[in-house]
Amino acid sequence: MRLISFKRHRFPPDVIRHAVWLYFRFTLSIRDVEELLAQRGVEVSREAVRCWVNKFGPLIAANLRRRRGPPTGRWHLDEMVVRIGGKRMYLWRAVDDEGEVLDVLVQKRRNKEAALNLLRKLLRNQGIHPETITTDKLASYRAAAKILGLTSRHRPGGMRENNRVENSHLVIRRRERKQQKFKSQGSAQRFLASHSAVYNTFNIQPHLISRPSLRILRAQADRAWEAATVAA
Repeated sequence: MRLISFKRHRFPPDVIRHAVWLYFRFTLSIRDVEELLAQRGVEVSREAVRCWVNKFGPLIAANLRRRRGPPTGRWHLDEMVVRIGGKRMYLWRAVDDEGEVLDVLVQKRRNKEAALNLLRKLLRNQGIHPETITTDKLASYRAAAKILGLTSRHRPGGMRENNRVENSHLVIRRRERKQQKFKSQGSAQRFLASHSAVYNTFNIQPHLISRPSLRILRAQADRAWEAATVAA
């Protein structure tokens, strides 16, 4: 766990941490965060909030990922179309069978090379070998799995078989609308990588658990956030 330096910032660390948490935890714009802070008597500009998000978001996300346990070996992969700077691009995403976001990758193509990039990144960063890889019927996945020797683990199917990742696209669509489209490929990649780490930490699915369990899991998520944002 790496301590985060808040030096040379006019506002105290607690204000910065809270602003970053609001932005990534909820479907809020930079302007929304500014208004919420103002309601609490903290006068801060939108540009300051934007700088905090861009600077501290990736650092906090990296700390949150270090604290997470390993995902399950049952992976679901899918790609979705996004408009970035007026251009058609593809957001490749991978989740496990419990809804944990494994990785996101913004790419210009929807082909074998793009599928290979995602699979190689997953194998490099997750630290485990998948038991199964469920995808849609896009031929690029089959070709990429063959190159990597994962054909026996590949499970191509339709939307119904892969609805775990299909449903998780909804969160990204809401953020895309709120931000009035992503502005560039790089900024989209940075935001989504940070957002996925925060989402995994606080995605406790309250509709599936009892109230006492919900309180315990919320407290664990809050402790994980506090540990990931400790000041140097």
